[in-house]
Amino acid sequence: MTTAAFIPAAIGVLLTAEPRAKAAAARALAADWRAGRLAAPTLAAPTMMATPADDRAAALPLRPARPERPVLLPPSRMPKRGRGGSVASRVRLLHALAHIEFNAIDLAVDMAARFGAEIDADETVCRRFVDDWVGIADDEACHFGLVADRLEALGAAYGDLPAHDGLWEAAMATAHDMTGRLAVVPMVLEARGLDVTPDMIRRLDDFGDTASADALRVIYRDEVGHVAAGLRWLTHVAAARGTTARALFHDRVRRLFPGRVKPPFNADARARAGMVPEDYEPLAEMRDQTAHPTPQA
Repeated sequence: MTTAAFIPAAIGVLLTAEPRAKAAAARALAADWRAGRLAAPTLAAPTMMATPADDRAAALPLRPARPERPVLLPPSRMPKRGRGGSVASRVRLLHALAHIEFNAIDLAVDMAARFGAEIDADETVCRRFVDDWVGIADDEACHFGLVADRLEALGAAYGDLPAHDGLWEAAMATAHDMTGRLAVVPMVLEARGLDVTPDMIRRLDDFGDTASADALRVIYRDEVGHVAAGLRWLTHVAAARGTTARALFHDRVRRLFPGRVKPPFNADARARAGMVPEDYEPLAEMRDQTAHPTPQA
């Protein structure tokens, strides 16, 4: 079977701007990877150059392509999501979630491409890393579709409301640091989703929007595995460096995450992902360094 290079294929996803097309491209990337049609990324591929070419010279964009809408505002200017009691309130909630899932597609693809060759000298281990994050990108593309469909059922669309760039700012802050990316994106931002999603599901059920609640149930179920993947690979790197995942996690979050890890915590869901209170409770004592709310992946 002829194989294509993974990194240019990943760049194709990152440089797709239209939201439904980006989700479809991510799902196609996952299908091609699982079918063996893509070769694993190699250490010879630099990651922050200017011009994509082959797997040796390809470079990942610092920012992925974005559609003209939604308009991106500073987080401090974002309107409240609302609690879901009215259609307008549910649209605000679902639009915010669609934006999170849209960004999460790129975060997972970028993780696989940027760090897939760096994770270990053993190519088999590298392939397992890419397996995980390509699978997560596939999940996020599915999640985006679920939430975008619910928006359309309510007479709205992704892009109708403003959004913020907090998630990709976290990616840019950790583009140089694999352990920082593993700590901040799955183990802080996505773990935050484990904390807040059950209440959103309950409220949507209470307001009679079972279809939207069901979409969030799928997202919540999958997020446990995404957080677990972050912890698993941070543990792998920590062992290779002669330290612990907890020590790396605390250090990278304190240095690279602009805020604090916010309680209350969903200890049960976090435990299913492999996290214990000693992992995250000490970080809740950090002072906020910015005025904007913590985004979630």
